[in-house]
Amino acid sequence: MFSFISPQSIHFGRGQHQQAATIAKGFGHTALLVHGANAARADWLVQRCHDAGLTLETIACRSEPSLPDIEQALAALGGFCPTVVIALGGGSVMDLAKALAALVPCSGLPRDYLEVVGKGRPLDAAPIPVIALPTTAGTGAEVTKNAVISVPDCGLKVSLRDPRMIPQVAIVDAQLMQGAPQRVTLSAGLDAVTQVIEPYLSCKSNPMTDAICRAAIPVGISVLRDVVEQGTDAAWDAMAWVSTCGGLALANAGLGAVHGFAGVIGGKTGAPHGEICGALLPEVLQSHLRKSQKGTDIHERVHWVQGQIDAHFANGAIGQGIAALKEWSAAQGLPSLAALGVSAADHDGIASAAASSSSMKGNPFTLSQMELVGILQATANWGEQPQA
Repeated sequence: MFSFISPQSIHFGRGQHQQAATIAKGFGHTALLVHGANAARADWLVQRCHDAGLTLETIACRSEPSLPDIEQALAALGGFCPTVVIALGGGSVMDLAKALAALVPCSGLPRDYLEVVGKGRPLDAAPIPVIALPTTAGTGAEVTKNAVISVPDCGLKVSLRDPRMIPQVAIVDAQLMQGAPQRVTLSAGLDAVTQVIEPYLSCKSNPMTDAICRAAIPVGISVLRDVVEQGTDAAWDAMAWVSTCGGLALANAGLGAVHGFAGVIGGKTGAPHGEICGALLPEVLQSHLRKSQKGTDIHERVHWVQGQIDAHFANGAIGQGIAALKEWSAAQGLPSLAALGVSAADHDGIASAAASSSSMKGNPFTLSQMELVGILQATANWGEQPQA
């Protein structure tokens, strides 16, 4: 028995972005457009919305959204309640747009609706419909039911979560993604790959998410090198699909230890989410391999994942791919956790906080404090091994 939630419609492929304003007009006559720091990149959509006869307000998302950012944005809207919210940007833009769509109709304080640091209060009303146009191939936030929000006074990243927060419409068009800086492409690509692997290994997986992940994992691993090093159209199209698959899978099967750590580390350091995930993924996979027992389903799953990485990063050499992926990522400029601002003195506290995170609930194994700290030690500096 399982449930599966998703957007009402997903429009995938090159050129699909051209219908965004027309789709928005179908929800009514007023729209809020949330875009990235560079407003000029949204000019085309602003013009199309005006041409469609929409009354439009815009908000820029300049970094990963924080609770103060959301409070400030709500105040700036001054009671403006659009019939649709349009998100054009990366995962941070998606998160801010979904949070605003959820909170504009609500009467309570924004913090009250947050997990962990707030009251986890249910939304008072249905969120405003969202149309999501991602400009990075990584987070899959265009098809997920939550918004990740940093809370600076607590040093944490937490979620605002409701099944109704999934965008009504996702428009996934690789034309909007190509041209991103190499560091962003690497970070996003590693996030996309992580987000099809973790739901597949999650203790909450189901037949629908298994089918999605089983199809997407080999594709994501096989095009990761190409999308970062060559940036071909075919690789971008494939990674855009993998990213959306990851969003659908995690929205329905959860994640695991990589994201359990990532929420805590991101809140503490402000480091980019995808870079944290990329740094942690190899050692978390090694942890799964150490703990899985022959003859079990998770043993078969994690060894299948290992085989896919072996095939594309170690020329098929059995058991060598995870280390090769780690080496390749570092060679492409992926920072270690230490370089991202995590010191050895932070390990115990991060491990304790990660153990109780929502993402950790999907991890296929319960990890002790010592095991969690060991993963952080192994990831602190590239090539460093866990301490005994």
